[in-house]
Amino acid sequence: MHLGKSYRLTEFLIWTRRQTYALVICGSVPVILYKYASMTWLSVPFTIVVLLGTATSFIVGFKNVQTYNRAMEAQDVWTEIVGASRKWGQLACAFPSERNTSRELICRHLAWLTALRYELRSPRIWESMTRRFNLEYRRHYHVPEWETAIEDVLTNYLSSSESARALASPSATTAILSMQSDCLKSLHHGEHLNLSFYFELQRVTGDFIALQAKAERLKNFPYPRQYATISALFVRFFCFLFPFGLLQEFDKLNSGASGPMHGNMIWLVVPCSVMVSWMYTSLAQVGESTENPFEGSANDVPISTLCAAMERDLRWMLGEPVEHAAPQVIAL
Repeated sequence: MHLGKSYRLTEFLIWTRRQTYALVICGSVPVILYKYASMTWLSVPFTIVVLLGTATSFIVGFKNVQTYNRAMEAQDVWTEIVGASRKWGQLACAFPSERNTSRELICRHLAWLTALRYELRSPRIWESMTRRFNLEYRRHYHVPEWETAIEDVLTNYLSSSESARALASPSATTAILSMQSDCLKSLHHGEHLNLSFYFELQRVTGDFIALQAKAERLKNFPYPRQYATISALFVRFFCFLFPFGLLQEFDKLNSGASGPMHGNMIWLVVPCSVMVSWMYTSLAQVGESTENPFEGSANDVPISTLCAAMERDLRWMLGEPVEHAAPQVIAL
């Protein structure tokens, strides 16, 4: 997640430059045809363009509101995971004579957090991290889940048998929570865990299951494709048609122009159409880069950093050193 004060205008211009190049071409071709090929019939009534622009702004605005809500919901889910994890640590450390048991419960929870962040970072076909404008910014930060295999990380928290069992299951996260529940059951039956503690820990385990399901819903169910498609089509159609609606408007300005600009006012269609269209395309690009909050972009929920902070806190509760916490995502 971008943790600086704001993005700079130059960053936006570089990020959107490919679309800007296309807009320059889209604005120049109508002017050339209108001025040098005498194709004055290409002009479109400006009223039609205004109506299309209004409809497009509503559609793009609706999409961006929904994608913003998805990002905020993902942040809320992980805020709840952070709070529940700290509660789990407090409960697990309430075994004054069973330090190894406390450590086992906390390490297994850290394994669940690790498996969850790896699951959420796995790519989906609808995500935008493969787009060139996003790939370029990968050099500004790193994503630990893409640099180290989960097999090499889980062994830091689980025994080799538990790690193999989790990796062999359809869902490592679900398998780890199941192992956690089985461990609590064994502790209770062995009279190492009284009934009240057993019920409370099982309840928190149930909370983790619900939070995992919420995170997986945001990951596996994207912004509806029909709305995403129609939004993209409207923006492209508007950007294509907008310069044609400006041709006659700027051609009329020649009557009041003098000097070098007399007869050439129509060339102002290019910068004006590019500026207006750039606002639409940039807003659409921002929405596309926000709708998937776990894909690994600079605008994502910083789950790797949050997991590192939780590991630091839980290990501190155990009285262990915290310098070996999971690597953090480098902020832009």
